[in-house]
Amino acid sequence: MTGHTIPQFPESYWLTSNDTLSEFPPLEEDIKADVTIVGAGITGLTAAYLLANEGLRIAIVDAGRLMSGTTGHTTAKITTQHGLIYDELISNVGAEKAKLYYESNEAAKQYLKQMINQLDISCDYKEQDAILYATTKEYEAKIEREAKAYERLGIPGTLTTDIPLDIPIKNALIMKEQAQFHPVKFLQYIVQELKKKDVKIYEQTTAVKVEKGDNQKVVMRNGAQVLSKHILVASHFPFHEGFGLYAARMDVERSYIIAAKMKKTYPGGMYLQADPPVHSLRSVTIDGEEMVLIGGMTHKTGKETETHKLYESLRAFGDELFEIEDIPYHWSAQDLITLDKVPYIGELTPNHPYVTVATGFRKWGMTNSVVAAKLFYDRVLRQKNKYEELYTPSRFHAKASIPSLVEVNKKVVTSLVKGKLERPDRSPESLANDEGAIVTLNGQRKGAYKDEQGQLHIVDTTCTHAGCEVNWNDGERTWDCPCHGSRFDYTGEVIEGPAEKPLKK
Repeated sequence: MTGHTIPQFPESYWLTSNDTLSEFPPLEEDIKADVTIVGAGITGLTAAYLLANEGLRIAIVDAGRLMSGTTGHTTAKITTQHGLIYDELISNVGAEKAKLYYESNEAAKQYLKQMINQLDISCDYKEQDAILYATTKEYEAKIEREAKAYERLGIPGTLTTDIPLDIPIKNALIMKEQAQFHPVKFLQYIVQELKKKDVKIYEQTTAVKVEKGDNQKVVMRNGAQVLSKHILVASHFPFHEGFGLYAARMDVERSYIIAAKMKKTYPGGMYLQADPPVHSLRSVTIDGEEMVLIGGMTHKTGKETETHKLYESLRAFGDELFEIEDIPYHWSAQDLITLDKVPYIGELTPNHPYVTVATGFRKWGMTNSVVAAKLFYDRVLRQKNKYEELYTPSRFHAKASIPSLVEVNKKVVTSLVKGKLERPDRSPESLANDEGAIVTLNGQRKGAYKDEQGQLHIVDTTCTHAGCEVNWNDGERTWDCPCHGSRFDYTGEVIEGPAEKPLKK
């Protein structure tokens, strides 16, 4: 980013206010619980809050620090306007299920609002209109079809050609009374309530497998175990696939966000550009000063190496609109997308009913996380939930799923073959300080990064999940897998699954 140094580990604004990060120890001994929750984002912590209120013994384990995963790298829009989704859902899964998708997310939105108001949670909650706009003829027609889908499903929305941004749009679709908030401040309150209820929380604790029995064991990388009747997996990508083939049934994308100080006044509202490169806008107050979060530049994980240029593109877009003075924060996010774009929430597989998973929220985790938390709650208490069938991971909708399944796995095969054949001209010695690249060493493909002190870090580029070859991400100093989205730091340690083991050094 011109005039700015990109740190090795970009930190989101949300995480700067998280004073709970180092409060909880790792799990180092065997324990028992009624419910084990793996993953401490909005889904896991909200489910824990609901279940703890029922008097159940809850244990939460997180591979990193609380809220530092997807929840800490979001744009935090609480909305049921999920891009161009409802027309597609009507086509692929039918109007009845499309309506259920809207209703479940609307209920989640209202639940968050009610919870924040009743408990008086200070989390910068603010109602805003959500505005989806098009700048091309192709997407003008798509937004018109989306507006018709709103009408068919009874979703309130307004089609317009006038929005308060200096952008030459073709049309826009407005959904009123949506909201934005600070997700970490919200969860800080929840964590304090969980502590009062004696919920056991463990950070830096990586769950690696589940062993079946009368009560199941969740086994950690260090050998510690939790003996538990119910296991709820909210770890972004399920740490235990159980032959559910989740890696083959989801696509993985990365997108980028900058928090920018502006010379011009932000006009209010939350915006999303429908056509590529799909820019996102919303305001945020940082240290009493209004700034704007500018997101977008989405790409398939592992397919872009010069990711610093994507931050530069966001700056150029924002500068044209608001005359940017400074960018104090920037970060990136990873999203999992199911075959039919409806999250997988339910039993891991029909043979693993004791493990319940939630994954594939696309880019709309604020409401889908609460949908998942309430489904978790009902499964544990054996209560009927009207949305269970819609979200069940075992579903298969041929019209949406077959083309997506073919495309996702074609990408995997292509990446696998291409990576194995690549023999670049670079050598480790040719790297400058703070530079990484695929290199050839002793006739083999390797990954090399020379840090700012000139020390070389060389890893085997074969991903430990399925054997694809990782690529360098220069904006974040990571090795990213183009097949299933696993990510590793420059020393080879796992940042994000489905890989569980580090790259070989």
